[in-house]
Order: sequence, then C-alpha cells, then structure tokens
Amino acid sequence: QVPLVESGGGWVQPGGSLRLSCTASEHSFSEYGKAWFRQVPGKERQRQFVAAISRSGRDTQYDYSVKGRFTISRDNAKNTVDLEMNDLKLEDTAVYYCAARPGYYGPSDIDYDIWGQGTQVTVST
Repeated sequence: QVPLVESGGGWVQPGGSLRLSCTASEHSFSEYGKAWFRQVPGKERQRQFVAAISRSGRDTQYDYSVKGRFTISRDNAKNTVDLEMNDLKLEDTAVYYCAARPGYYGPSDIDYDIWGQGTQVTVST
C-alpha cells in the first residue's frame, strides 16, 4: 500500500483559487498513475472524476466540468501530485480525494485501489 495524504482544502469564494496537494510516502511513487476525484454533498456514494495524470506527468485527463480551470501536476522527486483549482464555482464544493494505481491513469474510480482520506473544499459567498 502507498499511503496518500491530501492537504490544501478550505473555504473560498466563487472565482477564487485553491491548490490541493497529495503526498505519498512510498519510494515507488513514480510507478503509479494518479487522479483526483470528488464526492459532492448529497451524492456521497458517487466519486466523480476530476483529473488524472500519467506516471511521467506528460499525459493528463480532465472532466469537462473542470477543464480549463483545474490543472493537475506531479513532482516524482517530492512524491507529490497537486491540483491547482482556479475560478472555483459553487458546484465545485466537495470532498476531494487523491487516488493511485500502478501504471494506470484514467477516469474510472473502480480502477484505483489506493485512496487518501479526503480534503474538504467549500465554495460559498
């Protein structure tokens, strides 16, 4: 297992920005594809895909709802994967989770077998 710890959540007004970070303590971090998912209020049984990044960081995928506003990136030397969120909207309010799987990155939550504990992001006036 590769423990994942998310940080950077909080409260922000619409149009604001936040940067989430996910840290892993495993030395083979670079062998794992990474992704961010979120659970929105009232839909706690669904994990909505946000963004994913390949092992090297060269390839990324985004959900259409965040494309152009969010940016996923990783630093394999520091064992971190970040999610830069700009122009936040009310509907971005959710608990955000980092996920990992060896050699895979993509939008399907059931394909990930390692998850963090989540960090709350609240967008409100």
